[in-house]
Amino acid sequence: MSQRSRISSEDDMLPEYDFAGAVRGKYYERYRQGTNVVLLDPDVAAAFRDSATVNDALRLLVSLAEAKVARRRTAGRQEQGPGKGLQRAVQGRRRR
Repeated sequence: MSQRSRISSEDDMLPEYDFAGAVRGKYYERYRQGTNVVLLDPDVAAAFRDSATVNDALRLLVSLAEAKVARRRTAGRQEQGPGKGLQRAVQGRRRR
């Protein structure tokens, strides 16, 4: 075993790391609630100023898609819940 690999396995922390102002577990609760990270392509990201505008645009898109799916449904079927009609329509397309 080389001297270099033995040193790195003993101590991974470099002396220049400074955790003086660190807070342990700062984002722990938020992480436990679940995460859903989505990376946008640069051209798409340029159209939005922050995550709130992305969420608003996606909510509008989902509501429009659900309205379109609802119009296609037969009169005898019962409303499922938010997103269910859209999910069923997408699943139907995949099966074809």
